[in-house]
Amino acid sequence: MPEDDRRRLLAATHHDPHSVLGAHPAGDGVAFRAWRPYARKVTVSTPQGLRAELHDDGDGFFSALLHPAAPPSGYELDITYADATQHVADAYSLLPALGELDLHLIGEGRHEQLWTALGARPMEHQGIQGTRFTVWAPNARGVRVVGTFNFWDGAAHSMRSLGSSGVWELFVPDIGAGELYKYEITRQDGSKTQRADPLATRTETPPANSSVIHVSEHTWHDEAWLRTRGERPAHEAPFSVYELHLPSWRPGLTYRQLADQLPAYLSDLGFTHVELMPVAEHPFGGSWGYQVTGFYAPTARLGTPDDFKFLVDALHQAGIGVLMDWVPAHFPRDDWALAEFDGRPLYEHEDPLRSAHPDWGTLEFDYGRKEVRNFLVANALYWCEEFHIDGLRVDAVASMLYLDYSREEGQWTPNQFGGRENLDAVSFLQEMNATLYRRVPGVVTIAEESTAWDGVTRATHHVGPGGFGGLGFGLKWNMGWMHDSLDYLAHEPVHRRFHHGEMTFSMVYAYSENYVLPISHDEVVHGKKSLVSKMPGDWWQQRATHRAYLGFMWAHPGKQLLFMGQEFAQGAEWSEARGPDWWLLDPAYGAAADHRGVRDLTRDLNAVYRDAPALWERDTDPAGFSWVVGDASEDNVFAFLRHDADGTPLLAVSNFSPVVRQEYRLGVPASVPAWHEVLNTDAARYGGGGVGNPEPVKPDDVGAHGRPASVRLTLPPLATIWLKP
Repeated sequence: MPEDDRRRLLAATHHDPHSVLGAHPAGDGVAFRAWRPYARKVTVSTPQGLRAELHDDGDGFFSALLHPAAPPSGYELDITYADATQHVADAYSLLPALGELDLHLIGEGRHEQLWTALGARPMEHQGIQGTRFTVWAPNARGVRVVGTFNFWDGAAHSMRSLGSSGVWELFVPDIGAGELYKYEITRQDGSKTQRADPLATRTETPPANSSVIHVSEHTWHDEAWLRTRGERPAHEAPFSVYELHLPSWRPGLTYRQLADQLPAYLSDLGFTHVELMPVAEHPFGGSWGYQVTGFYAPTARLGTPDDFKFLVDALHQAGIGVLMDWVPAHFPRDDWALAEFDGRPLYEHEDPLRSAHPDWGTLEFDYGRKEVRNFLVANALYWCEEFHIDGLRVDAVASMLYLDYSREEGQWTPNQFGGRENLDAVSFLQEMNATLYRRVPGVVTIAEESTAWDGVTRATHHVGPGGFGGLGFGLKWNMGWMHDSLDYLAHEPVHRRFHHGEMTFSMVYAYSENYVLPISHDEVVHGKKSLVSKMPGDWWQQRATHRAYLGFMWAHPGKQLLFMGQEFAQGAEWSEARGPDWWLLDPAYGAAADHRGVRDLTRDLNAVYRDAPALWERDTDPAGFSWVVGDASEDNVFAFLRHDADGTPLLAVSNFSPVVRQEYRLGVPASVPAWHEVLNTDAARYGGGGVGNPEPVKPDDVGAHGRPASVRLTLPPLATIWLKP
C-alpha cells in the first residue's frame, strides 16, 4: 500500500478508501487489502474456492498479492480476534449503493424524497444484505461510520466521497435495524467530531443521542381517511383543532397507549383535528420540541417511529385529522447535531449576522443554500408521506421572513434591494408549500406568522402589491384577533365599553388571509395564566366569561384552535412536567361539575358547529358574515349573522356584561319565520344560570339595524347564544 494512502487512512482523511482497500488488479494478480484494527489475522475466501491468509502489515492493515484469474466478486473475509472470528463480506469490494440519479437530484437541491437517498438504509446491494450509510458533509476531510457494530471505532468503516456532491457513502454488510451509529467527521484542521445522522429516522431516547438504524414494519389502515380528506379545502370545511403536547397530555403514556385514549377523547369532544406540538426529536424536554436535533425522527421518549405511525393511524380511523408543529426556523447548537456539522457552517448561514438567532440562542438555517433548502422541503414531505400527517403548522414564520427580526440597527444586513425581507426564506417557504400541495393531496399548511406580511395564504404564483408572490400557506394563525380579544376580556365589564373596538377590529382584516383563531399553549404559560384565569371577577364570572368567549370564538369567521386543559377551564397554567389537571374532572372533587360543564359546552360547540355550514363554509368569503350590531359598546354586546353557501343564516349574540338584557332588539332577515336557540353558554348544564330563549322567537315587523324585521331576545349575562331558523 502506498505510504500516503496508509497515512491518510490512519488519519481518517482519505476521500476514497475503496481505491486502496478491497481487491484490485496488480500486475498479473490481485492485491487484497483489509484494514481491521485489533484483528489477529484476516483470511480471504472467494466463491471460486480460493482461500488465503493475508499478511499482517501493522497498524491493523493486512494484504496479500494473489493470483486468481480476475478480481473476484462476492469474496468474504474471516477476521479472527482474540476471542472470536467474524465472517463478513468486504464492504470495500462493492460499488456505490447510491445511484447517479440520486446524486444528480441532491446536487440540484431537488431530491424530494431525500430520506430515501441519505441516512442509514437497510437494503440488499449486489446480492448482500446490509445497510447503506450516506451523509452530506462537503467540508469534511474524511468520514467514518461508528456504532455498536464496530465498538464505536470507525477504522474499519471509512466512507468514500462521491465526487463533487459532498456526499459520503459506505455499504456495510451484515448489519441492520436496531444498531446505534454516528458519523465520525474529520474537520479541515484535522480534529474529529462524532455527529448524529441529520437524516436519521430513529434516535436513542434523550439524553442519549445516537442515531438508530430503522426499518418500518407498520401496515397502514387509514385508506378511507386518505381517500376522502382532500374532498373539501380546509378553509371551506369544519376545522376545529385541539392542540396538545404529547409527552404531557397523559404523562407517562407511550404512543401506543395514547392511541387507546386520545382518539376516543377527541371523538367524544367532536374536534375535527388534533395539533401535536413538535414531535421531531429534541434533546431538552423543556423546549417542548421547538429546538430540534432529529428532524426526521419522532421523539423516542414515547416509543418507536412505528409506534407513532400507530397513533396517527388510530386517529385517522377515528376520523381525526393530524396536524404537526414543524420547526424549520432554527436549530440548537449541540455539538453532536447540526451546528458546524462538518467543521464549518453548513446548515446555518456563514454570516454570523444571518445565523445566530438573537432570542433563542439557536442557529438559523441558510435558506439560500440549495442542499439546506432540499433538506427542509424533503423533511416537510417526509412527515406527510411517511407518517400520513395531514398538515404542518409552521412555527415562527415571522422570524424567517425578516432579516431584522429581533435585531437592532447594525446587527443585520439588508437584502440585495436594500430591504429587510429575507428573500431566501421567502423562496424556501414558497417552494415548500408548492411542493407539498403538489405531492400530497388533502394536506394543509398553517403559518404562525405574527406580522402583516402580505399574501401568507395567497398562491405562490399570484404576485401581490409588494411585488412578492404569495407564500402559499393554506391557513394562517390570527395573532391579532387573539391578542385583541384577550385584552378586551381582561378588563372588568364596566370598563369594556372603552375597548369595544378590540373585539370588532378583527373584521376589518378578517378576509385578508385564511385565518385560524388560536388559543394556543403560548397563551397559557410563563405567567400569562390559563384562559379562565385571565377573566376578571369571581369564579362564577370567570367561568361564564370563559364559556361566552368560546361561543364567540366558534362563531367568528376563521377556524378554531384550543390548547389542552382549556376545554375544561383548568385554572393553573400548563406545565410540561405535569400536563393538564385531570383531577378537576374527578366526581370526588367538589367543584368537578364546574369543569365538566365547560367540557360539555366544548363538546356541544363542536357538534353544533359541524352541523352548521354557516359557521365554516364561507370563512374566507365576506358574503358569509354581516354585522347586526357591532357598535353596542355601552351594552358590551356583539351580534352578527353567518351565512352558508345557500344563504342560510346563523345568528350569534355575545353579551359580555354581567347583567341580563331583556327584550333586546336585533335586526334580522325578514325571510326567517322563527329563530330557535341552538346553543347557550349560560345553560344550567354548563354551570350557567339557565337564562335564555327556550321557545322559538318570531320576528316583529319592526325594522332595526338596517333590516326590515327584528327579534327581541333575552341575553344571558356573560354569555353567547346561537340561533338558527
